[in-house]
Amino acid sequence: MFRKLVFAALAAAVFVVAPARAQTADARLKAYFEAEWERGLVESPEGASYNGDNRFNDRWTDRSLAAIAQREAADREALTRLKAIDRAALSADSQLDYDTYAWNLERNIERQKFREYLQPVGHQGGVQTADGIAEVLPFASVKDYRDWLARLNALPGVIDQTSVLMREGLKQGSTPPRVLMQRVPAQIASQIVDDPAKSAFYRPFLRFPATVPESERAALQAQAKQAIAERIVPAYRKFAAFFNDEYLPKTRTGIAVAEQPDGKAYYDFLARYYTTTDLSAEQIHQTGLQEVARIRAQMEQVKAEVGFKGTLPEFFAYLRSDPKFFYKTPQDLLTAYRALSKRIDPELVKVFHTIPRQPYGVRPIPDNIAPDTTTAYYQPGAVDGSRAGFYYVNLYKPEVRPSWEMMALSLHEAVPGHHFQFARGLELPERPMFRRTAYFVAYGEGWGLYAEQLGYDMGLYDDPYDRFGQLTYEMWRAVRLVVDTGMHAKGWSRERAIAYFKDNAAKTDQDIVNEVDRYIGTPGQALAYKIGQLKISALRAKAKAALGERFDLRAFNDEVLATGSVPLQALEAHIDAWIAAEQGRR
Repeated sequence: MFRKLVFAALAAAVFVVAPARAQTADARLKAYFEAEWERGLVESPEGASYNGDNRFNDRWTDRSLAAIAQREAADREALTRLKAIDRAALSADSQLDYDTYAWNLERNIERQKFREYLQPVGHQGGVQTADGIAEVLPFASVKDYRDWLARLNALPGVIDQTSVLMREGLKQGSTPPRVLMQRVPAQIASQIVDDPAKSAFYRPFLRFPATVPESERAALQAQAKQAIAERIVPAYRKFAAFFNDEYLPKTRTGIAVAEQPDGKAYYDFLARYYTTTDLSAEQIHQTGLQEVARIRAQMEQVKAEVGFKGTLPEFFAYLRSDPKFFYKTPQDLLTAYRALSKRIDPELVKVFHTIPRQPYGVRPIPDNIAPDTTTAYYQPGAVDGSRAGFYYVNLYKPEVRPSWEMMALSLHEAVPGHHFQFARGLELPERPMFRRTAYFVAYGEGWGLYAEQLGYDMGLYDDPYDRFGQLTYEMWRAVRLVVDTGMHAKGWSRERAIAYFKDNAAKTDQDIVNEVDRYIGTPGQALAYKIGQLKISALRAKAKAALGERFDLRAFNDEVLATGSVPLQALEAHIDAWIAAEQGRR
């Protein structure tokens, strides 16, 4: 499906034949990308906020059916304008930009027919968790607070638009699985408070920076309380009644996305989209089975090393339950995560020449979403460097957060995983903004899983239980290939998926249920992790075989990150060109 991009050869042809023509085409493409980036910021004020652009912090995305249709039409028109630029006249770097943008735009247009906007609420997020955006807002001036007040006052309109989309989804037979939606009423209820000062939306008003004058603070707090009491809480009460009484009873009882209108084609598309490959669901399922068998054999070896005499399932039960593997309080767990990150930092020079400049920190996942979300996640820093990247860790029920998983998790979510990936992307020289902030799941999550394994190269897995944690996390991603395709393409039940997961990984019951529900709610996304890691690992083996003693792991890792986030075939072409260049140095 994807063309192989031989950048070095194309670059030579372009510059020899028509350097002036290339310069003109490059300039046209640059102007196109600048206009497209600005369009994206205007269309998604929340996206602008996450990128550190504060111009639209007083508004939300227009979720009306008319606005959605306009955005879809704009995407189609943007592809026409892109195709009008002569790709052959571009420099090699610009050809990569062109192909990357075209790949994504073509698939955004292809997915329009599936009308994903008819399911705007999920168990891991939606309008019921709109307060979460405050985590990335500056709150450094009076204007910042007034912008937030404007968003608070506008939120009821967003909630109404969301209800309209959900009603249309009911008409079209497009609804999420009920087993997931049963988690949402409690999330909505948490926004319905008697005291506005206890609302999650009020948190920014609990403390003010010195840059907000004392004379302004009381008025800002009063306006926030008024907006919450008179607009936000009533809007959520109305939404709760609609959701609980009208929507939830009509959600689908099955879990497979194939049950939806055009569902089989949708899952096939999602598998291709997330993995950036042409692999079928059956091919992915078989790859998963093979990886599960391989990793299980390595787990048996570690079990023997630590002297455990029981079966592997009994070892899993021991790891899930022995108190010595768990911290007693959320604060103890947070302190341990922060200490672990400091342990990793000085070892990074063993596997990289280039260390990104942007710093990162460790924060707890907000309490209102912690019970229903993953063990951890990463939030990229602002494009302009005004906000660091943050590694968010789940402190809910520390008794189900084992210490042996923390090393692999931190390597994946923080350094050298997602933080390196996103921070290095922001440092790409002279690349358009979409390339510097791009996120292709197979590349990004494949890198995160590959980064877990770099812990061996950094000497961080000296504890056999930490090594078992790494294997558990790799198994987790292999199990995904089997379970995701099993549920959505092969008729597996949720219970069968949970049981298969428990039989093959030492993850705790809390995590396993949340993970399986995540695969149900976001079909295909979880396939990208192992597929991406297998590709990066294969490229490393290829480079090592080709270069022999001249292979430099630090240089290889730098080159994987040098492209920014791209489809896997583009990454392979880049590494092939790098190998050829290194061979030419002999």
